[in-house]
Amino acid sequence: MSSTLLRTSAARTALRATRSSLARSGLAGTAFVRGKATLPDLPYDFGALEPSISGQIMELHYTKHHQTYVTSYNNFNEQIQAAASKNDIAAQVALQPMINFHAGGHLNHTLFWENLAPKSQGGGEPPSGTLAKKIDESFGSLDALKEKFNAALAGVQGSGWAWLVQDVQTGNIGIKTYQNQDPVVGQFRPLLGIDAWEHAYYLQYQNRKAEYFKAIWDVINWKAAEKRLK
Repeated sequence: MSSTLLRTSAARTALRATRSSLARSGLAGTAFVRGKATLPDLPYDFGALEPSISGQIMELHYTKHHQTYVTSYNNFNEQIQAAASKNDIAAQVALQPMINFHAGGHLNHTLFWENLAPKSQGGGEPPSGTLAKKIDESFGSLDALKEKFNAALAGVQGSGWAWLVQDVQTGNIGIKTYQNQDPVVGQFRPLLGIDAWEHAYYLQYQNRKAEYFKAIWDVINWKAAEKRLK
C-alpha cells in the first residue's frame, strides 16, 4: 500500500452508541459516520516502525485484525437494530457482548495506531510538559514507568491490553490492564495503550513477548498521550 493511501486526515471511530463514554474518556470530537465504524487511515507506512514492529505484522494487524473488528461491529450493530425494531429484547441482550467486544477492539486499535510513530516523526521521544511532570510524580521517572508498564503487560493472562490512564475525577495517572478488547471508559481516560494480544507481536517475536514490550517504547508517540491528558 502506498504512503499516500496511508496518510491520515483524522482517525475516525464511528461508535455512535458509545459517544457518551468516549466523551468521558477524552475522545469527544472523533468522527462518526452514520453509525458505522470505519477503518482509520494510518499516518505512516506499514514498514515505518521497523525494527520495533515489522511491516508484515503492521499490515496483518491493520488490514486483517482491525478490519475484522470494524466489519463485525457493523454487522452486529445492524442485527441489534433489527432486533430493537422487533422489540426482541432477548436477541438484543444476546448480541450486546459481541457488539461490546468488536466495538472495543475498534476503539482500542484506533488509539493504538495513534500511540505509535516512526522515529523520524518523533517516535520514542520522551514526554514533556505536564505529562512528564505527572510521570515523575507518580512513578519517579520515565524508566520506572516503563518498567512497571512492562510488568503489567507481562501479567496479562491470555489476551488484553495495558494502559496508562488518567482518573477523570482526580486527574491522577496510573497503569491498568484490561482483558480481551475491553476499552478504557468511565472513570478513566486512556492516555497510552499497548496491545498484548499475540497477533501484535508473534510473527516477529514468537514467544519472546518481553522483547516486544521492550522494543515498542522506541516508537511510542508520547505527543498523542500528551494531547489526551486533561
